[in-house]
Amino acid sequence: MKRLILASGNRGKLAELRELLAPIGIECIAQGELGIADIEETGATFVENALLKARHAAHESRLPALADDSGLCVDTLGGAPGLHSARYAGAHGDSAANIAKLLGVLRGNEDDRGAHFHCSIVLLARADDPAPLIAEGRWHGRILEAPRGEKGFGYDPVFLPAGYERSAAELDTATKNRISHRGQALATLRRLLESAA
Repeated sequence: MKRLILASGNRGKLAELRELLAPIGIECIAQGELGIADIEETGATFVENALLKARHAAHESRLPALADDSGLCVDTLGGAPGLHSARYAGAHGDSAANIAKLLGVLRGNEDDRGAHFHCSIVLLARADDPAPLIAEGRWHGRILEAPRGEKGFGYDPVFLPAGYERSAAELDTATKNRISHRGQALATLRRLLESAA
């Protein structure tokens, strides 16, 4: 498999996926480049949403497709925003509003701010692939009291990875790609691809 569709319109996510897949020689085409629109995410889990997106992109493009669904899960909020991370404050993809809402909800709670990012990645050889490759990753840390850093996207400015003194938005790209939820999931996916070759 040398060419696949990335079932996402998120520019930050597309850049990360392309960088993480480049070392294994896979050419990635964003679905938007082929005029393929996002599909509604109606699944009840990260895996279900990733499958919906990958099947849609594979069906429309007639190419193998990779999709991920990921989100921020905050312990004291029972795992929220979770599946609704991208639209936590209402509008899809408004990172500043999502962060502002999260910090507002956590205001006054300085002790219990544990959280993790979760990522489920699905790779389909074709739209009706009965045995998709599925890989997952979790990145543990805590929510900061205020945003820090200019890199990354989404909730990165308020996520402090466990064992680090810099926010996800302050990490260099190579470090983030190595330790993040998406980096972990893609490392697992690469191993699955290599064992299937």
